[in-house]
Amino acid sequence: MEELDFIIEASIEQMDNSIKFLEKELLNIRAGKANPNMLSSVKVDYYGSLTPLNQIANVNTPDSQTLSIQPWEKDKLEDIEKAILVSNLGFNPMNNGESIIISIPPLTEERRRELVKVAKSEVENAKVSIRNTRKDANNEIRNSDVSDDMKSNYEIDIQEATDKYISRIDVIFSTKEKEILSV
Repeated sequence: MEELDFIIEASIEQMDNSIKFLEKELLNIRAGKANPNMLSSVKVDYYGSLTPLNQIANVNTPDSQTLSIQPWEKDKLEDIEKAILVSNLGFNPMNNGESIIISIPPLTEERRRELVKVAKSEVENAKVSIRNTRKDANNEIRNSDVSDDMKSNYEIDIQEATDKYISRIDVIFSTKEKEILSV
């Protein structure tokens, strides 16, 4: 019985991790407003190793359409500029010798629709992850040495957790969709 409780707890933890990963991925999808998280995937060649941008520079949003990157070492400006271009985020960094400024262009309707599709794809990946967690837990429950009634009860618990997390994902997606589509 403790074994089955552990299976349930581990499954719920995996489902939580799926939600956290989804939220992190959705932060990278821009909704028209400047956000320092837009550059979270940028890695800069920093003395021979790829380092996240936020570890070698301060990233700010002076206004809703601008990102400002202030490196801690001025000689890294060109490396940062190159890393932003290579990251293929569609940004055009401007180096003024002191910092890098990125203007975030307003999104077109077509681009907004594309971003919703990208978000929907991330949501589907999270749902698949949750369902795979349920499947693995159910397999472990079925292979355990407890009565069929107990197995059935634990399978119901796993299904309830799955339904709860899937509905949380749907709420997260509808919020992100509204954010992307609002002008």
